[in-house]
Amino acid sequence: MTIAMLAVLAFPLLLAAEQARYLTNIRQLTHGGQNAEAYWSPDGKRIIFQSTRDKLECDQIFIMNSDGSGQRMVSTGKGRTTCGYFLPDSRHFVYASTHEGGDACPPSPDRSKGYVWAVYPSYDIYLASDDGKIVKKLTEAPGYDAEATINWKTKKIVYTSLASGDLDMWTMDLDGSGKKQITRARGYDGGAFFSRDGKRLIWRANHPTEDSLERYTSLLKDNLTTPMKMEIFIADAGGNNSRQLTRFGCASFAPTFTPDGRKIIFASNKHECDGRKFELYLMNSDGTGVEQITTLGGFASFPEFSPDGAKLIFSSDKDAKSRYEFNIFIADWKP
Repeated sequence: MTIAMLAVLAFPLLLAAEQARYLTNIRQLTHGGQNAEAYWSPDGKRIIFQSTRDKLECDQIFIMNSDGSGQRMVSTGKGRTTCGYFLPDSRHFVYASTHEGGDACPPSPDRSKGYVWAVYPSYDIYLASDDGKIVKKLTEAPGYDAEATINWKTKKIVYTSLASGDLDMWTMDLDGSGKKQITRARGYDGGAFFSRDGKRLIWRANHPTEDSLERYTSLLKDNLTTPMKMEIFIADAGGNNSRQLTRFGCASFAPTFTPDGRKIIFASNKHECDGRKFELYLMNSDGTGVEQITTLGGFASFPEFSPDGAKLIFSSDKDAKSRYEFNIFIADWKP
């Protein structure tokens, strides 16, 4: 057997060892349906996530205890929802919903245009209490407003909006005041997270070249965008000093900082570009030192560290019982 053949055989074992280096005691918190975008409460006791399950036809927002118990829906049950995130008090949360645009789920995107995401114009961001009562509507601009996350220290919300005519990132205060556009590059900017000290932002972006700008513009007119060419960007919290960290030419998204802010964990299909299999990767905050840290063999994404930094939560189709089943998993993190 040649050295090259030995290397091929050893590579999966090396990747499995790398996963064990960072993640131990992986356990499943949800069972069945499509469960994703799970994020911690500041006190570490609960998790908010979106789910399509049982008789639901599209995503609604749920809350559960950090051990997976006590799962309950806290959105209206109408329209489609996305991106729930707790406020600093652990008793309120923000999320995006289309329910004011109609009780029914909005139609799925037209896949004759390829693999595309819908950026529904009826999405707005709402502030709610954890008993499900909507306290305030935070956005009013025509078009898409969603993908909100919060820095608990600075009490700032970052979100993606079509208010400028393009899919840019904005910030606002917890009551919806003080809205400020912080990205202006042509193309999609979204899925942003603050560093814990509130000084930096990390996000995914698709900034089309001249060759792809016409397609991007055409899709956006139909409230669509394509997710399969996303790169990771970093900037100061106000959007200054923006720089691109990855150049894989694939779909990299769901980035978040490690608790110390020195590294970034994210999901990518860079191991088989254009494929539907995503693993979690880790890199330094300057984009160097990329290493694969999961070897689940399917879909793994939306990682977030617990407030104490001891655990990592993520969504995966690991051990799925049916096609398109995704569940929430939690693991102990070894930095």
